Amino acid sequence: MSNPIVEAWNLAKSFNGTPAVRDASFTVAPGQTVALLGANGAGKTTTISMLLGLILPSAGRVRVLGHDMVRHRYRALHRINLSSPYVDLPRRLTVEQNLLFFGRLYGVAAPKARLAELAHDLNLTGLLKQPGGQLSAGQKTRVSLAKALINKPELLLLDEPTASLDPDTADWMRGYLKTYRARSGCAILLASHNMMEVERLADQVLIMRHGRIVDRGAPGELIERYAHRNLEEVFLDIARGTEPGTAGQDVPAVAAR
Repeated sequence: MSNPIVEAWNLAKSFNGTPAVRDASFTVAPGQTVALLGANGAGKTTTISMLLGLILPSAGRVRVLGHDMVRHRYRALHRINLSSPYVDLPRRLTVEQNLLFFGRLYGVAAPKARLAELAHDLNLTGLLKQPGGQLSAGQKTRVSLAKALINKPELLLLDEPTASLDPDTADWMRGYLKTYRARSGCAILLASHNMMEVERLADQVLIMRHGRIVDRGAPGELIERYAHRNLEEVFLDIARGTEPGTAGQDVPAVAAR
């Protein structure tokens, strides 16, 4: 079997004594999409930041592509990438200048050819000469994804990948991501508040509450376990602690599968 792309053991992080992530353990396999879900403040962003090596864990260990992200993160960074519509690219640079810059930053062998390929795939050709500061929210989302794919990452971190997209474009984007993963074999860690999107894209779901992973499983398994019609109803039960016998406390974690 292939080695996991992501391995996290008992990962924890506190800020000024306040826990943000507590005892999180999980893996992401090659070619797998894992969704990280939770209400605002559940610990998702802190977890992703520790995977990137941007934040040092208070306890536990994390390895990405076989490298300890505390000690050797620079050995892995050129093989991973992040897309988030909430992270602005330089506003005065054109879309083309931005993407070429990141292509060179990641050491892409032929950045212009890779840029042309992504511009075609993501319908960005007409935007290449436009400054980043003049893009609409939906256009920024597509450019952010192009930036994240510029180096053909083996681990793709997606934070709300279809935010600000109209329903038709969002549906197309989800199809593109599924096709890209199948073609490239990359692993995807997805953070999204769109439960329909998670049901469509994710193989496994990790649900966080108050910094802990409180349940996990395939979308269909979770829906069946909680006797609901869809993942959104499962998410609301866990986020609100409204399952019978769980109000005001964490739902017991289910062992990793």
